[in-house]
Amino acid sequence: MNKSELIHKLAMDADIPLEEAYDVVNVLIETLTNAMLEGRRIEIRGFGSFQLKQYKGYLGKNPKTGEKISVSPKILPCFRAGKELKDLVNS
Repeated sequence: MNKSELIHKLAMDADIPLEEAYDVVNVLIETLTNAMLEGRRIEIRGFGSFQLKQYKGYLGKNPKTGEKISVSPKILPCFRAGKELKDLVNS
């Protein structure tokens, strides 16, 4: 499901205008993004949690040439599914 499909599904299920569903989805995404940029962990019970994970730099290898390269440290967003979601998927 992509963002457009999510907006249409929300509009149909909640019986709200498409423009209102668009605003709701955008506010939700913006709120989650801003919380992560502030370094906050987001937990939605029954669904999962989002947080930033720091990775250290390391010495890697270019798979095509075999040349050694330095990979910079980085911070990436991570999602961890909650127990209820895992159980639903595996039932």
